[in-house]
Amino acid sequence: MRKIYGQWMERWENRLCSRATNRVTRPFEWGLEWTRGWPVAQRMPQNGHDPHGYLKVLNQHALADSHEFYGYTPPTDFVLRDRILTFTSAVETPYPQNNLVKAQWFPAEQKPRRRRVAAIVLPHWNASATQHNALCGGMAKLGIGALRLSLPYHDYRMPPELERADYAVSSNVARTIDATRQAVIDTRSCADWLEREGFESIGIVGTSLGSCYAFLASVHDHRLKVNVFNHCSTYFADVVWEGLSTQHIRQSIESELTLEQLREAWLAISPPLYIERYARLGKKPLFIYARYDTTFPTRLSEQVIRKARELGLDHKAVVLPCGHYTLGETPFKFLDGYHICKFLKRNL
Repeated sequence: MRKIYGQWMERWENRLCSRATNRVTRPFEWGLEWTRGWPVAQRMPQNGHDPHGYLKVLNQHALADSHEFYGYTPPTDFVLRDRILTFTSAVETPYPQNNLVKAQWFPAEQKPRRRRVAAIVLPHWNASATQHNALCGGMAKLGIGALRLSLPYHDYRMPPELERADYAVSSNVARTIDATRQAVIDTRSCADWLEREGFESIGIVGTSLGSCYAFLASVHDHRLKVNVFNHCSTYFADVVWEGLSTQHIRQSIESELTLEQLREAWLAISPPLYIERYARLGKKPLFIYARYDTTFPTRLSEQVIRKARELGLDHKAVVLPCGHYTLGETPFKFLDGYHICKFLKRNL
């Protein structure tokens, strides 16, 4: 029976994935011009390295001083209007739309003597501006303010030549790192605003790509105390290489790089390189993953849970009987929302 269910779930996943007919297979690019704004690259010019060797060195040094790599000057131009928070990203890109950060604010009903708590919500890759809003509304009803960040190159921030958030994750190796760095810094900037507004406890909820961003942000920001990783996985490269929804990206990359070389090029944005440091921070995470996931392959999610147990991390793990895309479908989206909201309510 479980085998039949799994086959049915896989067919459903494939149907949902194939609905997107606007995926573009873009050419492979090293994108070294995207490294110019990184502190480590400013100290370490290329000096004869081949592109892969240079990116490997930059990643190693970024890991060694990741607080510098993900460091920033906090924004000073926060504006909240009509429940949309805007500010200038501390990471400058060639795209004005992407440089103006937007985050939708879902204020909680405040009651006397209740602690002011909030969570930053990071959506999945290619999420529209309205997706995850129902979750944010539910959190607000439970007394948890929700700040839904538009990720780099997504919805409000998408350059006009794009139909999808292709510049966030792509076959341009260095641009993918830069987009991740920007997402982490924008997330931390959201925590700046919440702290300025007087919130006493701040959590974070990240889904899929947003989960990777949330983990990296939490490792580098002590204020993000309660963490929900909605889908979890290991190396950034492995997800792109094996995932159902990124095969068009792999198609461009694999003619130039092996999986091991891609891992080396994306080390600084890969959660496994930080999990031991995370375990020492005393945070409270919830890991949610799907038993039939072919986008964040289940065996990779299970590696995360095993490592968390090995490190004695005080965590909770929930496995749902669905896949990556089907997690957003009825009834699984309601189960997912229940676990997220219950965890935040109990721990914030």
